[in-house]
Amino acid sequence: MTETIINLETVNPIEFFGVNNGKLDLLKKKFPLLKILSRGTQIKLSGAPEQIEMAKEKIVLLIQYLEKNGHVSERYFEQILGGDDAEIIDHFIERNSNEVLVFGPNGKSVRARTANQKKLVAAAEKNDVVFAIGPAGTGKTFTAVALAVRALKNKQVKKIILTRPAVEAGESLGFLPGDLKEKIDPYLRPLYDALDDMIPADKLGYYMSTRVIEVAPLAYMRGRTLDNAFIILDEAQNATDLQLKMFLTRIGANAKAIITGDITQVDLPRNQRSGLEKATRILKNIDGITHIELDESDVVRHRLVKAIIKAYDRDSEQHQNNFNKPKRGEDE
Repeated sequence: MTETIINLETVNPIEFFGVNNGKLDLLKKKFPLLKILSRGTQIKLSGAPEQIEMAKEKIVLLIQYLEKNGHVSERYFEQILGGDDAEIIDHFIERNSNEVLVFGPNGKSVRARTANQKKLVAAAEKNDVVFAIGPAGTGKTFTAVALAVRALKNKQVKKIILTRPAVEAGESLGFLPGDLKEKIDPYLRPLYDALDDMIPADKLGYYMSTRVIEVAPLAYMRGRTLDNAFIILDEAQNATDLQLKMFLTRIGANAKAIITGDITQVDLPRNQRSGLEKATRILKNIDGITHIELDESDVVRHRLVKAIIKAYDRDSEQHQNNFNKPKRGEDE
């Protein structure tokens, strides 16, 4: 008797097994000569090698379907089990660019939802450093975190590092109450929120305690070399030129980095300039580094956010036009 284990880490196990294991029962019915056991995110097959190979092929097809669509009905589940491979590929496995990146704890699929978010996903797959620039609500940070979680689940990296400048505290956190975690958490909360949507609480707690996932202020990156990691610098418009250079030179072997920012929302003191504009300008023509621009068409928050962004853009443009008008008495 042969045994094999199949992992379901890229799909939601509840979707695969079904309510009260209804879909798993269909699989067992299809292969009555096999002993099929489910445990967590794994399926264990025991029996004759040829039977195991046949079941494994069907399970792989079901996983592919779930990766593309996020859900499979019992009817489709049964049809995939019963159809030949050509029929399944032609009629069931949807080949589209709206691929699921990761499944959240509640089974909700996380995927690129807009054209520029899809460009961000494609760019991250082909390049080691990606700048994602755009206004609030365009999903740049959320998509970046989803890519990092997917890379970790697929064992493409060993750790995730999420960082952002704690500019509101001037990165001098000593005077704030509480321990280090309590001091920095308010400035890193958006990154925690994204992780909460993608990783079960118990597993996230384990990852954090073992430093598989690390969330830290940008200042804490100094002096480190980040190997085998997926690194995200969020709110990069609030990083100075020296800070951004420091961050980019931390990238080690087998590492990817996504730098997100909104150049219209710089919160640095007046005597400091953002390093994001300079970095995107001078690193534009380096192989392996690319830039993706997101705009109001990518906003996936409340419907009013698009209107708010447009209103502020119009006001900023009007203000700039008025500033550039020659004053009375000046030569025109």
